[in-house]
Amino acid sequence: MNKDYIIPNEWSIVEEGFHEENITASESIFSIGNGAMGQRANFEETYSGETFQGSYVGGVYYPDKTRVGWWKNGYPEYFAKVLNAPNWIGINVNINGEALDLNTCKVSQFKRKLNMKEGVLYRSFIAKLPSENQIKVSATRFLSLDFDEVGAIKYSVTPINFTGEVEFIPYIDAGIMNEDTNYDEFFWEILQIEEEENEAYILSKTLKTEFQVSTGMRMTFALNDFEIHLDKEVEKNEKSIAFKYKTNVKQGDTFTIYKYGGYTQSMNHPNEELIFECEKVLQKARIIGFDNLLLKQKDAWEKIWETADIVIKGDVKAQQAIRFNIFQLNQTYSGEDSRLNIGPKGFTGEKYGGSTYWDTEAYCIPFYMSTKDKSVAKNLLVYRYNHLDRAIENAEKLGFKNGAALYPMVTMNGEECHNEWEITFEEIHRNGAMIYAIYNYINYTGDYNYIPEFGMEVMIAISRFWHQRATFSKAKNQYVILGVTGPNEYENNVNNNYYTNYLAKWCIEYTLENLYIIKKKYGDDFKRIIKKTNIEELELKQWKEVADKMYFPYSEEEEVYLQQDGFLDKELIPVSELPKSERPINQKWSWDRILRSPYIKQADVLQGIYFFENRFSNKEIEKHFDFYEPLTVHESSLSPCVHSILAAKIDKMEKAYEMYLRTSRLDLDDYNHEVHEGLHITSMAGTWLSIVQGFGGMRNFNDELTFAPQIPKQWKSYSFKINYRGSTIKVYKDHKGCKFTNESDTPVDIIVHGKSITVSSKELVML
Repeated sequence: MNKDYIIPNEWSIVEEGFHEENITASESIFSIGNGAMGQRANFEETYSGETFQGSYVGGVYYPDKTRVGWWKNGYPEYFAKVLNAPNWIGINVNINGEALDLNTCKVSQFKRKLNMKEGVLYRSFIAKLPSENQIKVSATRFLSLDFDEVGAIKYSVTPINFTGEVEFIPYIDAGIMNEDTNYDEFFWEILQIEEEENEAYILSKTLKTEFQVSTGMRMTFALNDFEIHLDKEVEKNEKSIAFKYKTNVKQGDTFTIYKYGGYTQSMNHPNEELIFECEKVLQKARIIGFDNLLLKQKDAWEKIWETADIVIKGDVKAQQAIRFNIFQLNQTYSGEDSRLNIGPKGFTGEKYGGSTYWDTEAYCIPFYMSTKDKSVAKNLLVYRYNHLDRAIENAEKLGFKNGAALYPMVTMNGEECHNEWEITFEEIHRNGAMIYAIYNYINYTGDYNYIPEFGMEVMIAISRFWHQRATFSKAKNQYVILGVTGPNEYENNVNNNYYTNYLAKWCIEYTLENLYIIKKKYGDDFKRIIKKTNIEELELKQWKEVADKMYFPYSEEEEVYLQQDGFLDKELIPVSELPKSERPINQKWSWDRILRSPYIKQADVLQGIYFFENRFSNKEIEKHFDFYEPLTVHESSLSPCVHSILAAKIDKMEKAYEMYLRTSRLDLDDYNHEVHEGLHITSMAGTWLSIVQGFGGMRNFNDELTFAPQIPKQWKSYSFKINYRGSTIKVYKDHKGCKFTNESDTPVDIIVHGKSITVSSKELVML
């Protein structure tokens, strides 16, 4: 893949020129979604070259049986796979009986544009077929935000040098296989295929999980923008249905098919009504019409951008990148359904199974809290509360008792379904992210009622886990946590990972602190919680002892906390001395060599300092940053954003800017040589954090909203908005100073560079 083929543009992702080597990467980069469904940017017409077809429906998954060479007690029985759903976008095209296939044509003037302001994918090109017939093609496609079961396509063909027959063959293909399967299984059972005049529906059921999905298509046609009616031929087999429409088109005339398609699924409708509901919603789309649906799409995105946009002046690549990240986050999760969550690849690919990771709690919560109503972030917390019983079951499988909970590393329904032992059993830091997300939400929104209503039950179960997982070391006279993997997955099965130990201590302390508050101020909730959890004073004292006596590896010589016991036994050769030919090491080195090396996928100690920055001095932050950053290869998508934020905090602006570009353009520039597999959706929230918390210096400790804006020298200015406790605040920063505007009806108290300020309603304050 050519890493530099995406053209810089403030509001669009643009590709010009047809290059086969970029096809699968572009299918990821130009993906579209609406929170309920999504799809890779596959061509509508036949393409016989390398391609990765992908359409996905939120919440629909398959429990693919785990494939390992050994089995241990507690091992998950399956790995959840987001299902590659029936494909409704297909429109094969024949010109005088000759198939349009960009792999066999001579292609010119190829352009693909993802307009992020509007949420619309455009594509156009001229194709010279082997017969020498030339056609101009333009395609417009979007997935509706207003009607999230509907997508729409306008596909036009114009003969350039001939008059002849053009045939459109719209189809639904339900015989789709996942790219990523353990046993090459077909995950769907086809239940029913129905057709009417210009519409067709396939009802499918997932094996094992028995989700039912109706996939539909409905067509209309136009010649030179005037609607026409055409007869059809039908081609049908046990897994697909296609209609053939043909007409004679004069040279220079334009033949257009409008295709409305999408999914209705059993999470939202009764099984027996799925086809009927699909018919109904596609009929509604057809009546509204393509142009009006498109106007509604533009209006819906305008409302999103009103709060979510970040404006950067003077650096087009930086501007394009942040909008790309914000756009993809909004395509992936709308916050309207607490049964759904944010997969690391969103709707752009199948890697990681499309499931939920700790990324949501650690990185995504702040983005959704700040750019949408607090109910959106609350739904993400409720998602985990609803899975508490499963988290307790997960812990029981590993031998934990008394209602201790271990939240899954990977899940669709609360059950652990990750199939790598060093992560499934050992990357237990994910438990801490669950409580940190609650803390983060309460601190930012002020919605303390969440803790007595939902949060405390989760916090007690997790604190019980930490209490049981810690071991008392007589040699150290402290509690240790053995056999873990931190966020840095390049060090497995280590003892006393700093980040894990710190989170364990903090989780227990935060739970005890809030249990006391609930007892004092929420008596009825306290009684209900005590009765439900059977918590006793003796157990609380035992928790406190674990927290008070938690061990942390530390180097007196280096004056830094260590990643884990024995980290200094490694040969600490900086990344700068690694030949470029050996990067990324996860693709060039053996796993044995990686584990023995000092190289860090993402720095656990810095992750902990980022979470609890108010507990560290600038001198301490700088000391740890200078020690760990040179050893970090940033081969986790979640790494650069944390480094960018901390670098800005300690006034290392060049490094902060470098890391910002790396996190924001991770996929656009394919830093890790893997964009063809899908985008890194959850780390995109980290890109937003790198501007708002990094350059903007926004913090929210101790019930105070503070800012310390800085600006990279490469930028002329930047601005962003946040929703904070019902108020909308706009922050503007250039090289002369900064401005704060309160766009809401109530005054807001903020602290800027240590100075307390009240910004009145509709007031602009310049500093």
